[in-house]
Amino acid sequence: MTKLLVTGSSGLIGSEVVRYFDRMGWQIIGVDNNMRADFFGEKGDTRWVQYQLGQQCDNFRHIELDIRDRKAVLELMQTIRPDYICHTAAQPSHDLAASRPFDDFDVNAVGTLNMLEAIRQYCPESPMVHMSTNKVYGDAPNRLQLKETETRWDFADPEYYDGIRETFSIDQSKHSLFGASKVAADVMVQEYGRYFGMPTCALRGGCLTGPNHSGVELHGFLSYLIKVNLTEREYTVFGYQGKQVRDNIHSYDVARFIHAFFQDPRRGEVYNIGGGRANSTSILEAFQRIEGISGKPMRYRYDEKNREGDHICYISNLSKMKSHYPAWDITKSLQDAFEEIAESWCQRLEV
Repeated sequence: MTKLLVTGSSGLIGSEVVRYFDRMGWQIIGVDNNMRADFFGEKGDTRWVQYQLGQQCDNFRHIELDIRDRKAVLELMQTIRPDYICHTAAQPSHDLAASRPFDDFDVNAVGTLNMLEAIRQYCPESPMVHMSTNKVYGDAPNRLQLKETETRWDFADPEYYDGIRETFSIDQSKHSLFGASKVAADVMVQEYGRYFGMPTCALRGGCLTGPNHSGVELHGFLSYLIKVNLTEREYTVFGYQGKQVRDNIHSYDVARFIHAFFQDPRRGEVYNIGGGRANSTSILEAFQRIEGISGKPMRYRYDEKNREGDHICYISNLSKMKSHYPAWDITKSLQDAFEEIAESWCQRLEV
């Protein structure tokens, strides 16, 4: 039976990957230690996902392991020797990284190095996909000429109409400490591919979303926004008049691309993975969309200070992904994502 190792298996992308490949009959080994609860408190707890996977996925086995534990990671890889690896475990918050820089770097950068070296020692031919982030570009996208409309900021230069390409510079910009630790991991994934000839890729995600996201204010933009609307609480908009734009990709479409890469792996590749222009939204536009679904008005307050290193407008250019893997495309619309997330929160919160 094909063996897949998934780190961060209780997270949004990790759990989607577990479900996707479980349906294919693969043996799934999930690694998670619920570090999200440590980072974000009770509201970020993902044990409910772990329990759900154990109940619903016949081929899933959970292993409690901290990827910062180098000896444990090496021993795990030596024992399992998986055919494929999907590395999604991470500290995902800008704000939290600033207050816990050692934890942020140890999880994101050192944890990724631990994984790569363990793979190199025990299963170097096994394709490895790493979930990186668009924050590797820092705030450099903010230097692009922008235009303001009634509800959003947008790229003024037609060259960027379809979004940011992988050739965009990751240098000489403010990343936040989170962005910097993810740059270290991203480049290391590339280097193990290029230097050692291993099949690796880094997926530079835009806003990754879906119904199994435990969204909190510091991470999980769309999930958290929808939760706030459904519970009729107050949302805080941080700067840019609420017109900052993100492209959103459903976790299912991410899992589909990971499968495509596994089937035809490359060495040391990077891809900007997001929803593209069609699945982009500003915060103000997101307010309108969830109001249309829930029938509840969005309560919010405005804070003039934007988050450090935050993007004003970010849209992923998907042309490289589609050229390398022409059978892959977005299948879940932005409306699909909103409706599924809303339904999931309604079930969890009983609202």
